[in-house]
Amino acid sequence: MTVWNQIISNQVLVSAALAWLVAQVLKTLINFISTKSFSVERLWGSGGMPSSHSATVTGLAASIAITEGVSSPLFAVATMFAFVVMYDAINVRQEAGKHAKWINLIATSLAPDIPLETKFKEYLGHTPLQVIMGALLGIAVAMGICL
Repeated sequence: MTVWNQIISNQVLVSAALAWLVAQVLKTLINFISTKSFSVERLWGSGGMPSSHSATVTGLAASIAITEGVSSPLFAVATMFAFVVMYDAINVRQEAGKHAKWINLIATSLAPDIPLETKFKEYLGHTPLQVIMGALLGIAVAMGICL
């Protein structure tokens, strides 16, 4: 079996990667519907509904639970990793985005001609709902791949 065949037959890897891809596509579609404007950046950007970070790590943990069992040390590691990532998305990264918004507002008021590329990225974190929806998506993808 070639390396490529081994990679694509790895249900855990495929579950996590597909959960990320589906979340990013959904995020782009939801953004398009809500803003009536297509933003290609949404295909790989952070923030938004659903959380692709949450989808990825829960797809990883859920697929390990299905393939290895919940008593597996790998499941324990993946689950704790998922909690850390989701906590960070809601708390740390969301706060960093709020700080960036305020810094950009202050900088723009002091220097109205500030170039767009020098502004801080504001769309970093997630709301709890975005994280929950990403987590549910990751679990659903893992179940679809592994069951």
